[in-house]
This record gives sequence, structure tokens and C-alpha cells, in this order.
Amino acid sequence: MKIENGISAVVTGGASGLGEATARALAAKGAKVAIFDLQKDKGEAVAKDVGGVFCAVDVTSDESVDAGFVAAREAHGQERILVNCAGVGNAIKTASRGKEDGSIKHFPVDAFNWVIQINLVGSFRCIAKSAAGMLTLEPLDGGERGAIVNTASVAAEDGQMGQAAYSASKAGIVGMTLPIARDLMSEGIRVNTILPGLFNTPLLQGAPENVKAGLAASVPFPKRLGDPSEYAHLALTLLENGYFNGEDIRLDGAIRMAPR
Repeated sequence: MKIENGISAVVTGGASGLGEATARALAAKGAKVAIFDLQKDKGEAVAKDVGGVFCAVDVTSDESVDAGFVAAREAHGQERILVNCAGVGNAIKTASRGKEDGSIKHFPVDAFNWVIQINLVGSFRCIAKSAAGMLTLEPLDGGERGAIVNTASVAAEDGQMGQAAYSASKAGIVGMTLPIARDLMSEGIRVNTILPGLFNTPLLQGAPENVKAGLAASVPFPKRLGDPSEYAHLALTLLENGYFNGEDIRLDGAIRMAPR
């Protein structure tokens, strides 16, 4: 699918990090971009920069997501592109013993569910609602109606200690990619997923320089953190190359995460 002037796109988590880079890259190619995020100030600033629209959206809420799509479609028309970048993480061991007092505690189930609801269910909620909208469109040349890119993580395959919830949520995104692509194949909607490694996003930008240097050194090659623009470049490739479908692609400098 050619990204050109006037094509409508929605990017969740588009106010910062990987989502912001993707929103900017889409706009630079002429797409009309709607940013779904809860970071109002940042989201509005990015939307203003790219000539798009900001929609305050909580991906865990049907009502919020529905309202976001209504606003985006009123501004730009029905989207043919959805890029899911909204996500969170935490780091809690499944069960642990206190070093000082020997007290035993476990990963709070509410904290586990919070990550699953945002990363996995939130992604599916946006996919299902966007795909339903895409079905109203006439096919482009080649029969394509739309394309969707999701964000998982290398943690889906080699999660570290404390990442049970995060890894489960991202593995779920990987696991649902092919079935969703098959669900939508007769409607001309493609679905792919990127598994980023260590990227220089807001999650890491606040870390001490020695910590970031250590993380960068752990990447086989190139020995640096990934730049969000590199994620955006791959996302656009997956959107534009019509033979990419049902794929899960690592973007990680060949890293395989250690246990901790």
C-alpha cells in the first residue's frame, strides 16, 4: 500500500518514543495522522508538528477507543493504516523472599493484569475496531483495504527476570498476529508485528549514562541502542510492502536477552 497524500493513519502511543517516530515518518510521506495517547501536552504538540490530530485515548476502554476513532475519522476519514505502539511494563518477580526479613511475597495479580490489559487487550481492541472500519472501504489496486503494524518486544521470546507480565503481553501480540492476518485475509487487510530490542525511548532516556552504555554494549552489532526512527522505517516498510503479512520481525541488533 502506497503511503501518499491524504491516506489516513492512526498511531496509538504516538505522543512519544516509537509511536512518535512513526507518526512523524507517516506524516512526512503525506499521511494524515491521528495520535491516540493519554499524554495530552506531548500528543497535542506532536499532532501540531505533523499537521495531524490528537485524540485522548485509553486503550483499555471500549468507550474511549470508540470516541478516538470517531474523532480521527471525522478529521481525516476512515483510516487505512493502524500502528499500535501504546504499551507499558513493570518488573516484579513471580515470587520472592525479602533479603532482610525473609518475608515472602508474590507478583500482585492486579499488576500483572494491568500490563496485559494495556499491551495485549488494548492492542487487540484497536485492531478489531480499526479493521471493522477498514471493511467499509473500497479496495485499492491489488485488493488491499488496509494494513496494521503491532509492537511486541524481544521479551516475547527471551524475557528477563521480573518480566512475566510484560513478556506474556508481548508474546500474546506475537501469537495473535497470524490468526488475525488469516481472519482478515479475505478482506484485504494485512497484519504484521515488530519485536524491538533495546531502543532509546523515554523509558531509557532517564537512565544514568553508565546504565545506557552497558545496555548498548550488550548489543552484538551495532553496539548501541536502537533509534526510534529505525523502528519507524521498518513500520513503513511493512505497511508499503504488500507481500508482508502475518509476520513477526525482530529489530534488535542480534541481541538475545540474558536472564537479568
